[in-house]
Amino acid sequence: MWIGLLVLFLIGMVSAIFGSIVGLGGGIITVPSLVLLGPYLFGEPVSAQTAVGTSLAVLIFTAFSATWTYRRQGKVDFRSGWLFFITSGPAAMVGAVLTNDIPQGPFQLAFGVFMFVMFAFMVARERLKPLQVAWKINRTFTDGGGHTYHYGYNYVPVLVIGFAVGMVSGLFGIGGGSLFVPLMVLLFRFPPHVATASSMFVILLSAVLGSGVHIANGNVDWLLFAMLAPGALIGGRLGAVIASRLSGRQLMWLLRATLLAMAVYLIVKGLQEM
Repeated sequence: MWIGLLVLFLIGMVSAIFGSIVGLGGGIITVPSLVLLGPYLFGEPVSAQTAVGTSLAVLIFTAFSATWTYRRQGKVDFRSGWLFFITSGPAAMVGAVLTNDIPQGPFQLAFGVFMFVMFAFMVARERLKPLQVAWKINRTFTDGGGHTYHYGYNYVPVLVIGFAVGMVSGLFGIGGGSLFVPLMVLLFRFPPHVATASSMFVILLSAVLGSGVHIANGNVDWLLFAMLAPGALIGGRLGAVIASRLSGRQLMWLLRATLLAMAVYLIVKGLQEM
């Protein structure tokens, strides 16, 4: 029993550390971990829907802790964050509603494919350069260190991206930063640390709405939540601090390897149960 509780605490902390460093939110580790380790920790499997709902509820603590730390460092572009949230928030609620309509096997297969796409995306982002597009809306942002950055965007692509990320967040119980951050950097020329910090703010707001739907649908296991949340609260803050001091290159490769391994397992598992 105590070993299981300790493992859950560590899952919450480790996923939050990774999540806040790269703007993922941590759910991309929490959800498959609950699904894969459930039979060994509790003697019975944790359904994908319960893993997603619980993960998204825990994500509130991860995102709040990381956002608070990033705000004190002066890295959060709140104005842009609220713009992304206009569509991300409602889409997270729609995704949460759709979660219960997907059977276990297809859900695991879809999640595995999504994780593989994220693995490929994270590998490719280092080889891609920001697009030099003359966007209509120009932003000037000065971070806590006194550095001023210039970037821009248009309303339509921002709202479309916000909707897509919100849908993924509510459906799979993840933060969506794995989509947000690369797109903000590559399309709109956000500096990486501002993109990561601002995406965590959007993730916080979207997680509140999405988890509300999951709670109403009975998809949140409160015992799992109670064990994961303290670790997520600590990990979110640690990740934000680490992100401000390290490049995170080695951690990123470890995360990529983890994503690839979990993606392959979930794809195979999903195909077996279909």
